[in-house]
Amino acid sequence: MEEKIIWHNISWKKATELLNSNYEKGLIEEEIKFRHEDFGKNILPKEKPIPRFNIFLEQFKSPLIYILIGAGIITIILGEHTNAFVIFAAVILNSLLGFFQEDKASRALRGLKNVLAPKAIVLRDGKKEEIFSSEIVPGDIIFLKSGDKVPVDARLIDSNNLKVDESVLTGEYLPCLKITGTLPKETPLADRDNMVYMGTIIEDGKGLAIVTNTGINTEIGKITSLVKETKEEKTPYQKRVSSFSKTIGIIMVIICIAIFIEGMLTGAKFVEMLTTAVAVAVAIIPEGLPVTITVILALGMQRIFKRKGLVRKLVAVETLGSTSIIATDKTGTLTEGRMKVVGVFTPFSKEQEKSMVYKTIVLCSEAFIENPEDKPKNWKIRGMSTEKALILAGAKAGFLKNNSEEVLISEIPFSSDYKYSASLRKKSQKENILYVKGAPEIILEKSKYLMFNNKKIKINKNNRESFNKEYENLTSKGYRVLGVGYKKQKETFLGQEINDLIFAGFVFLEDPVRKKAKKAIQTCYQAGMRPIIITGDHKLTAKAVVRKIGFNVEDKNILEGKDLEKMSDSEFDKIINNIQIYARVEPKHKLRIVKAWQEKGEVVAMTGDGINDAPALKQADIGIGLGSGTEVAKEVADIVLLTDDFSVIVAAVEEGRAIIDNIRKVITYLLSDSFTEVILIGVSIFAGFPLPITAAQILWINLMEDGLPDVALAFEPKEKDLMKQKPRNRNNNPLLTKEMKIIIFIIGLITDLILLGIFMWLLKQDYNIEYIRTIIFACLAMDSISYIFSCKSLRKNIWHIDIFNNKLLIVSWFLGLIGLFSALYVPFLNNLLGTIPLPFSSWPLIISLAVINTALIESVKYYFIKKDKLKNDY
Repeated sequence: MEEKIIWHNISWKKATELLNSNYEKGLIEEEIKFRHEDFGKNILPKEKPIPRFNIFLEQFKSPLIYILIGAGIITIILGEHTNAFVIFAAVILNSLLGFFQEDKASRALRGLKNVLAPKAIVLRDGKKEEIFSSEIVPGDIIFLKSGDKVPVDARLIDSNNLKVDESVLTGEYLPCLKITGTLPKETPLADRDNMVYMGTIIEDGKGLAIVTNTGINTEIGKITSLVKETKEEKTPYQKRVSSFSKTIGIIMVIICIAIFIEGMLTGAKFVEMLTTAVAVAVAIIPEGLPVTITVILALGMQRIFKRKGLVRKLVAVETLGSTSIIATDKTGTLTEGRMKVVGVFTPFSKEQEKSMVYKTIVLCSEAFIENPEDKPKNWKIRGMSTEKALILAGAKAGFLKNNSEEVLISEIPFSSDYKYSASLRKKSQKENILYVKGAPEIILEKSKYLMFNNKKIKINKNNRESFNKEYENLTSKGYRVLGVGYKKQKETFLGQEINDLIFAGFVFLEDPVRKKAKKAIQTCYQAGMRPIIITGDHKLTAKAVVRKIGFNVEDKNILEGKDLEKMSDSEFDKIINNIQIYARVEPKHKLRIVKAWQEKGEVVAMTGDGINDAPALKQADIGIGLGSGTEVAKEVADIVLLTDDFSVIVAAVEEGRAIIDNIRKVITYLLSDSFTEVILIGVSIFAGFPLPITAAQILWINLMEDGLPDVALAFEPKEKDLMKQKPRNRNNNPLLTKEMKIIIFIIGLITDLILLGIFMWLLKQDYNIEYIRTIIFACLAMDSISYIFSCKSLRKNIWHIDIFNNKLLIVSWFLGLIGLFSALYVPFLNNLLGTIPLPFSSWPLIISLAVINTALIESVKYYFIKKDKLKNDY
């Protein structure tokens, strides 16, 4: 029956009747329970997460695994069961490691996606309540305001300049102005202006509506292509690593084929050369690198979340490390966001005037008390911090919106465009009163009268100068100041042009500076980042607040929106480096400021909380939405601050730097070992020497000595001096730094020359080939598990780092040692790997090579550390 109702073709009163609701009181609690059972949660179906068993099976869908399985089958056919056993063991262990990492990343990312549960304001049992959008049921009365994302399909009851962006449904980019009247049955979806639909955006105004459909029954719920979640886009670094891995893979496969052909031409056995070529391929192709990097990114996102920041887009994690400009508002980020009314100023300091100020701020406020019947200490006040403070101050003065006898006729919600809000109320049959609050300069401009002994008197020049002086005095002390005015009128129409007000006075509020703000600002400067303040407040208010947190600001460092408006781009470019505070700015100014810094090559992180901030948030390299902000701001943001705290931004930048650090450590560790092995085997074969190491031994090193530390490095704790480094240049941020290239290729080549020298010397001494291969195997294995600690930091030498702060790495190191000694001294593994037990006299040589290799790596690091220090000193 419900599906047959054409909601846009019936009046809202009829819709309310059909839904058994009450537009003045909403639904009652018992009815809500029944409807939850009937209609379920107000959520759209999501793609089910990939089962863990399927993730495991996915590990076998890899060219590398196909090569291994093919080689394993061939060795079985040829009767080489030992080699077959080793190869298939490698397949299983490789797949288990891949599964562990991918499952970890998948669960981490999935968990973070569900943190920001949207909320909505509804009318239930005659009271306004804020609830999770998933709890809304058909028949609920919902309140709509600018910046909201519509959570349901609903029939409008009231529309106050309500404009909605419905492009997600209709493709029409222009917002439509909503009405409440009925429309013809045949009206197409795009023209149903008396309805609002799930997923659309409230761009302006306010509205009241009755819910007609929820969840899968909404218009957007019927469009299955829109129901599925967007697949997470890979970051530029991930794409580069993935492409790099494929390129390396192709090159190395060609090398392995060449090794196999050369081996066959020199008379080596087919099975021996096949398994060796396959083993080298396994060792050198960084197949697990992309997955490891995804794990590092996911773990970084989790760490940012623990510090109260939610990363919504994976690409942001990578960009964070390059941030050089942080553009932020002061309210809620640098201050605690706990506004408190300190007092009021009135023209004649009379109690009647003060009462009018408190009454006005309550009636014009968009905040509300959810449970006014409870004791004040238990009140749940919903709304923005300033609005909540006004409601509370008004309540203490004896004014509650719910108790007002003056009936609401119309209202204008606050907008950053006109900087005021207004409420038109019916006082009697013959008289209406318009209450207005907003930016003091706007209210003073619109005010023409004062009220003295119940008589209107005109504001003269001296009055205005006196009020402006008081306004500047309050703002210079760091207070946020609002102007208040009112007037009586007969008209019931409320237009945008408001004038001839009676000036009632100022209300001034304070917001304590966050305790962590000063340290966070200092950390910014130390890390080579520049914080700038972009605020809608008066310049003196902003100046007073930022001085408390360490900004050394003079008047020449402050630019107001009105002055920025008059400047050309070239004029602005000349002074931008000197500006620390932008005051009384509008959203369009924010966009211009962000673009100006970007044109200078800076990477800009920008905070925002309103719908009009969305363009600037999109333009910024990192858009940072405030958790207390609008759904639209959070929707376009790359990161959401769950506590609105500025220090969270700094913490997120630190984690972003740590992520890039760990990625580089893993790449260095994996590639240096791979390069050493391929050169060693390739040169030996082309020089006509026997194989210095067998396929089984290579696979063992790859799995036991390299595989576990590789996983452990993904969990490496961040280095303590990260925020003493300058921001990385995003446009000059290569996959392999010069330092990494030297460690991987030059040090790898030196290690190969030493190993080849040992190999040739042992051959000349007529040692048993099994003994020689065991020595080379032990040297490579010991080398791998020794220089892992050098890879813990590429900016500090090993004697300056805590080598025990990664427990997983320590465990993997011990397991690597156990794996090495087991391969040498366990008979079963001797037979499997072709090793023999080494005498004690062999170990000084093995340990010496590991020490030399580590010393060479540390020497390279020391050179670059000194070079960077000299660069920073100058």
